[in-house]
Amino acid sequence: MRDRLGEHAGDEKGDLTGPNPFDRGKYGSKIHLITERTGLPLSVGISGANLHESQALIPLVQGIPPIRSRRGPRRRRPGKLHADKGYDYAHLRRWLSQRGIGHRIACKGVETSQRLGRHRWTIERTMAWLTGCRRLHRRYERKAEHFLAFTSIACTLICYRRMNT
Repeated sequence: MRDRLGEHAGDEKGDLTGPNPFDRGKYGSKIHLITERTGLPLSVGISGANLHESQALIPLVQGIPPIRSRRGPRRRRPGKLHADKGYDYAHLRRWLSQRGIGHRIACKGVETSQRLGRHRWTIERTMAWLTGCRRLHRRYERKAEHFLAFTSIACTLICYRRMNT
């Protein structure tokens, strides 16, 4: 293995020292987001970069606030949820079905990622709006609570801008 200057990494015997290239101990944070059909954020969360996406789905769905409707009681859960292959687990499908949430989750090894594209672009657009905020593009805060607060403020600004147009 060579570093950028062309010198061998490790000692004279050629033993490679340093982190494993397949190590999952990544630095940084991920922003997890649930939006409604037009891209307004409903629930937001953050996690470490080494946490798998599937572990964040249940807290996000539980974090959706009650939504006022014109008739009847407030809705506390979405009618349908679209997700990519990172959420293709039987226990997540079962959990969503038990709560009466219709799901459309791409299957690993069976379906291509292209089919969810017409629904996923709203999430990608909202994530692009979030990364447009300088404070969220690179994490400066050491505490997760502060970073989550700035993410929530950015989501509030997105909602405000969308409501005014």
